Amino acid sequence: MKNNITSTLLTKNKVEKISTEDLLQQHDYMEAIKAFSRLTYESVYVIDYEKMAFEYVSENPLFLCGYSPEEVLGLGYEFYFKNVPEKDLVLLSLINEAGFDFFAKLPDGEKKQYSITYDFHLINKEGKPTLINHKLTPLFLTGEGKMWKAMCIVSISHHQQAGNIYIYKHGTDDLWQLNIVSKIWQKSEKPKLSKREIEILQLHAQGLTISQIAEKIFVAPDTVKYYRRRIFERLEVSNMVEALSRAVNSKVI
Repeated sequence: MKNNITSTLLTKNKVEKISTEDLLQQHDYMEAIKAFSRLTYESVYVIDYEKMAFEYVSENPLFLCGYSPEEVLGLGYEFYFKNVPEKDLVLLSLINEAGFDFFAKLPDGEKKQYSITYDFHLINKEGKPTLINHKLTPLFLTGEGKMWKAMCIVSISHHQQAGNIYIYKHGTDDLWQLNIVSKIWQKSEKPKLSKREIEILQLHAQGLTISQIAEKIFVAPDTVKYYRRRIFERLEVSNMVEALSRAVNSKVI
């Protein structure tokens, strides 16, 4: 049976030949982004910094604030001014300035390895604010090493206030947090958890209760509570929702 499954996995859709016309599809990167947006619950959009406009906006509703993707595309940067409260617009301006100053100092060959994440409020057509998490990473650079196009991912924030500004270097444990008072990036390392702590986080992510986790890993419920407290301390959070969010954003799990 296993051999039959292996055979099917390897041969069912085996592609023998790629035409020149097929190869040209590789240049249409937008199709890959659209495919990704169909697979994720998060909102996806692309910024074109040359045109200071949005090149693509997915249909996922969170970022849209009640508008259609076409309407948000048409609004471009005006969308922020219409749907972000003034206090958070000031924050976004600070993030924009500090983020691009940080980016400009990086070696051109490494710039695509960096991503920035932060939280701010969006206000929908009914006037209801929602705290969202916004991640941005470069797609294309100019010959001068400036960011030309960027891909953005928007999801519900699990924090209670705007800010929480971090830059991550992919493939490393390095991260930088922006101090919004001093406007200085402070370097640290992403948090590290033990194998047992990661296991307990993953079981919580599956929706298991403390008692169910204790039964599954053959320990007392008080032991699970002990590990939870250690997780909160290491991740510098106060509850399991924040812990899971921090762990996912930091690629700990």
